[in-house]
Amino acid sequence: MEERTGIITFKGNPMTLLGPQLKVGDQAPAFTAVDTSLTVISLSDFGAAIKIISAVPSLDTPVCDAETRRFNQEAASLPANVVLLTISLDLPFAQKRWCGAAGIDRVVTLSDYRDRSFGLAYGVLIKELMLLSRSVFVVDGNGVIRYLQHVPEVTSEPDYAAVLDSVRAML
Repeated sequence: MEERTGIITFKGNPMTLLGPQLKVGDQAPAFTAVDTSLTVISLSDFGAAIKIISAVPSLDTPVCDAETRRFNQEAASLPANVVLLTISLDLPFAQKRWCGAAGIDRVVTLSDYRDRSFGLAYGVLIKELMLLSRSVFVVDGNGVIRYLQHVPEVTSEPDYAAVLDSVRAML
């Protein structure tokens, strides 16, 4: 398994990412994760939609909470062919509880807890914490990565404007 350093920190401490370094123009790797009803979901289940994939360490933390709420709010201004996915290693039961309490109705939450399929395929599994690093991937309808952002400090929020601008450029 490829190990990469110098990309992110967690509370100022350097971390190691497991998996490949993806780049814009790469085909988005296939992955499977579990939704809040325990159904196995794959990237291909979202067909030709533009996919905003937001990886977060845990929905039960303030920054992940704020990020997912913000993307849920931004979804209202995006067309129906754009789907927002938030992936974490939280158990599906915790994700369902959190979404209900937070009123999340436009973001699909997925859990990578079973085999870290997403984290390892997208190179965002933090070796030292066994959590996903904060990152955002925008995948077009043909399955090509058109934008990606690894947030350098895991405890910081992503650049929402840059993510949304990349999506609007494809519309």
